Amino acid sequence: MPYVLQHKETGQIYTSTLVNNYGLAYYGVKFWMELEEAEAQALSYLETQSAPELSRWQLIELEENEMKICNVKLRNSAQLQLFWSFATRKPEVRKLEN
Repeated sequence: MPYVLQHKETGQIYTSTLVNNYGLAYYGVKFWMELEEAEAQALSYLETQSAPELSRWQLIELEENEMKICNVKLRNSAQLQLFWSFATRKPEVRKLEN
């Protein structure tokens, strides 16, 4: 099961530019497949990304298909933010305010 970073107060899922298995850059959800790996790497990953409010991000577990739907909803666009609702188990996408 994938583990992703979620902002504790807003519900936002952490997204960034990533590289797929083919070496192509895309904008999507940063995830880890193992909890131990996620716990070991999450804070340093946020630091390298200069993420704000480091202490306000938590690891959550999603089903693999849920995480894939999140990436589809982002449409490879850094202009979109992703929020997760445990009530509906669905992502919500919002356009980034400039």
